Amino acid sequence: MSASASFLSPDKRQRKIRYILWLTLLLNLLVLVIKALVGWATGSLSLLADALHSVTDSASNVLGLVTSQLADPRPDREHPYGHQKYEALGALGIAAFLGVACFEITQGAIERLTGQGEAVNVSGPAIGLTVLVLGINILVALYERHWGQKLHSNILLADARHTMGDVWITMTVIGGLLGVWWGQRWLDVALAFPVALLVFKSGWDVLRSNLPWLIDAMAVPPEEIHSLAMSVPGVVNCHDIASRGVLGRQVFMEMHLVVDAEDVRQAHDITEAVESALCEHYHPVRMTIHVEPNGYQSDQLTYSMDSITHKEV
Repeated sequence: MSASASFLSPDKRQRKIRYILWLTLLLNLLVLVIKALVGWATGSLSLLADALHSVTDSASNVLGLVTSQLADPRPDREHPYGHQKYEALGALGIAAFLGVACFEITQGAIERLTGQGEAVNVSGPAIGLTVLVLGINILVALYERHWGQKLHSNILLADARHTMGDVWITMTVIGGLLGVWWGQRWLDVALAFPVALLVFKSGWDVLRSNLPWLIDAMAVPPEEIHSLAMSVPGVVNCHDIASRGVLGRQVFMEMHLVVDAEDVRQAHDITEAVESALCEHYHPVRMTIHVEPNGYQSDQLTYSMDSITHKEV
C-alpha cells in the first residue's frame, strides 16, 4: 500500500480488514485439520483439546468478519453516530473465547494431576507437525497484530491476542509431548498453569481496551482539549468539554466557547480554527461547538450532574 494505512478511506479500511480475516480464517482451518489428524493418530488428548481450541480461532474470525461488515463508521438515519461499536462487541466476543480457552487449559491440567490421562503414542513426525502448526500460528498472530496497529482495528488486535493464546497452548502441548517422549509426564502439567494465566491476561487486555468505547468513557482529557482550544486566537473561554470514542478510530467532542468576535461570520471562523486544531491532533474527530454570548464566563471545565441539572432547569 502506497499511502499510510492510517489514512485509508473507511471503505478501503473495511475491505482490508475483511481480507485479513478471510486469510487468517483459512490458515486457522488448516491448523485445525493438522491438529485433529495428529491428535487422532497419536491419541493425544491434549492435542485434541488444542484442536478444539482452534475451533474458537476460526469462530473468532467468522465473528470478526460479521462485525467488520456491520462496523461501518458512516452514519445513517437510524445510527447517526455510525456503527463502530459493533467492532468492539466483536472484540468482547473474542474475549469470551479466551475465557473458555483458559478454562480448558486449567481443567486439563487438573485432570492430569488426578491421574485421569491416557497413554499417548508420541513420534517424531507428530511433534514435527505440531511445531509446524506453532509456526503458522505465530505468523498469523504477528500478521494480524501488524495490520491491527496500522488500521487501528480492535477486532484484528483482539484476534491477534486470541491467536497468541493458541500459540501458548500449542507450546504447552509440544512441551507435554516431549515430556511424555522423555518419560517426564509432570512437564505437561507444570507448563499448563502459567499458560492459563497468560491466556487470562490476553482476555483481560481485550476487555480493558474495548470497554471504554462501549461505555462512552473519556477519550481525551478535557484539560488537553481546553489548552488547545484556548491557544486559538479569538477564544476567550472554553468550558463544558466532553469527549468519547477511541483515539485513532473516531473521537466525538463537544464544548462551549466564548469568542471575541464582532459578528456571526467572525465567530464561525474562530470555531472553525478550533475544530481544525483539534482535528489535527486527534484525527478523526467529529465535533459540536456551542458559542456562548460574548462576556459569558464559566469555570466548569467538564460536565457534572450539577451542571446538567442546571441546564435542564
